[in-house]
Amino acid sequence: MSFSIDVKEELSKLNNLANKQCVKLEFVGYGKTCNVSIVDNVLRFSTESEYNINRFAKLLNNLQMNHYQIELQGKNYVIIVKNKVEFEKLKKICEDEAEIHMENDMEEKAFIRGCFLGSGSINNPENKYHIEIIFKQKDHSIFALNVLEKYDIHFKLLEKTKYYSIYSKDGEEISKFLAFIGANHAVLKFEDIRVYRDMRNNVNRLVNCETANLSKTVNAAVKQIEAIKQIKLSGRFGNLTDNLQEMAELRLANPEASLTELGRMTNPPIGRSGVNHRLKAIMKLAEEIQEN
Repeated sequence: MSFSIDVKEELSKLNNLANKQCVKLEFVGYGKTCNVSIVDNVLRFSTESEYNINRFAKLLNNLQMNHYQIELQGKNYVIIVKNKVEFEKLKKICEDEAEIHMENDMEEKAFIRGCFLGSGSINNPENKYHIEIIFKQKDHSIFALNVLEKYDIHFKLLEKTKYYSIYSKDGEEISKFLAFIGANHAVLKFEDIRVYRDMRNNVNRLVNCETANLSKTVNAAVKQIEAIKQIKLSGRFGNLTDNLQEMAELRLANPEASLTELGRMTNPPIGRSGVNHRLKAIMKLAEEIQEN
């Protein structure tokens, strides 16, 4: 199963349906998303998750709506309410803005949880961080954004051709969101993956840095050796001071050595800056020879 389906399975199993206002608001959350349609006296919800369709059915039962049918259409489970009386009640709950009346964090969490169960998706965090909820109307997406902002959970708004979505690609925000809607097991799994990814990325950065530094050292050493050979071929090697001759011979004998390592080989030993100064003097003489 995908990580997204795992999260919805966990949420669908939450034993928190005793609070009727939370039940209603979770249902309202479903209703604001693009996967719930209210057309031609039929309310319809579609999902790939068997657990999610059962959660939706439990919400209907708690709202005293018992006349519905569940069908399997292709890979999707579909729940349909055709009963005229119940349809009108559910339509009012889904479409009447006055129904979104939340007085505490439990009710706000229920609403956002319903939004995610309705049309939310989350990528496998092993591949990338991305979570998204798609709404039918812009004002509903903005309303959800504002609820999340209240709890310091920062999502962004994206306008699509027919729908509107709120999303995040930030691991920290996604983790806070999952905790907010009650997906505690998913949070633990997400954080485990996030820690592993961060460690792997840090190691890769260190390796890349080491590789870049090594490449820089090798390239510099090659140029220094070429300069020393050029000085010797010109017959002007004897013009170098004893210190510069010593450094040149050490570089020729130790092409892979770093500046610090070369400094330890001199008699007496010198620091990295001293080695760099001597090599620059050698390079300068080679440039002068080349110009002449």
